[in-house]
Amino acid sequence: MKKIFKKTALIAVSLMLITVSFNRSNTAMAESDTVLYDMVWKIVNTKFIDQTNNGQDWKKWRHKYDEYIKTPEDAYIAIETMVASLNDRYTRFLEPKDFKEEQNSIKGSLCGIGIQFGLRDGKMLIIAPLEDTPGERAGLLAGDEILEINGISTKDMSIDKAADKIRGEKGTFVELLIKRKDVPNKKYTIVRDDIIIKSISTKVPDTFKLNDRVGYIRISSFMGRNVGSDFEDMLVKYKHKEGIIIDLRGNTGGLLSNAVQIANLFLDNEIIVSTVDRDGYMDTSRSTKKYFSTQPLVVLINGGSASASEIMSGALKDNNRALLVGENTFGKGLVQEVKKLPPFEAGLNITVQKYLTPNGTDINKKGIAPDIEVKITENDIKAKNDVQLKKAQEVLLQMIENERVSTN
Repeated sequence: MKKIFKKTALIAVSLMLITVSFNRSNTAMAESDTVLYDMVWKIVNTKFIDQTNNGQDWKKWRHKYDEYIKTPEDAYIAIETMVASLNDRYTRFLEPKDFKEEQNSIKGSLCGIGIQFGLRDGKMLIIAPLEDTPGERAGLLAGDEILEINGISTKDMSIDKAADKIRGEKGTFVELLIKRKDVPNKKYTIVRDDIIIKSISTKVPDTFKLNDRVGYIRISSFMGRNVGSDFEDMLVKYKHKEGIIIDLRGNTGGLLSNAVQIANLFLDNEIIVSTVDRDGYMDTSRSTKKYFSTQPLVVLINGGSASASEIMSGALKDNNRALLVGENTFGKGLVQEVKKLPPFEAGLNITVQKYLTPNGTDINKKGIAPDIEVKITENDIKAKNDVQLKKAQEVLLQMIENERVSTN
């Protein structure tokens, strides 16, 4: 089978905006693994956002490998080859163990070192280390390039293979060779641990003094199922604050529903996001209740803010509800649906929609520009000087004063 076609690497799996839709079919386990292949073919044929399927005759794939598929592994390789022909890095087949890991990440628990990473321009880059994880404690930073994993070069390595090598049993070690701008390459030996994804945090850097009038909420991921409710709980505790800073830096996305739920807390019957499917059908989400908070808002963004982060920041910006401070976002304006493939315990992430901000802007591959651009330099990082957060607080305090004057 491996002589017939080559397994193709798909990239940027850490950048996701997904809706969860599990097919609960009671299909009996098939004797032939071509059933799984055909199941994926049918889903792509009816759901993939590009009806031309990357300008090809999709029918040619349906029975292309029937005579070669003898084992589940054969089916996996055939499916990945077929899916790769769509040329969409966000549409990807998940073998059973990968699908299980993805479901664990949605539930909020993994075992590894706690970093989000992806491929950009052929480089394997850390997008963000998660808060209070082995990766963060070891000193890994957003923008670090992973050159080697346990002595093996990451050149031409897929994200899937890299993730397999970095993950492992609790208490075991993984060694990363890291390249950082203007710094000699350095090896980091990190002990794997259970990663409890803390999506909501109010912790600010020890070197930063937060004004008593200001509340700070960091959303590191929209992936967990309780992100929306956890954020609302924190907002209740901050009702006495005069203004709020929401930090979305390094937040690569997650569940669409979480972004909509949180944006809904600040908007009053206004558009949050519109999604457009393969048939051109547009579905618009509006805020559904009287807004919870009228406090002035500043949202922190950067190049690691993607997908659901862009939906939320775009909704608040376009509705003139918040000022954005930081750097241009990543530019991921596509929505994936997670399809469970019973009884094989595998899955398929498939791009089914694109989304538009309230003003009708397609931000895919362009991102969202901040209202106030503030870049962090290498010297700022070394000095642990968060100039973006400093500027956000400065802007927010001015907004608070302006509002006070206008109401007097």
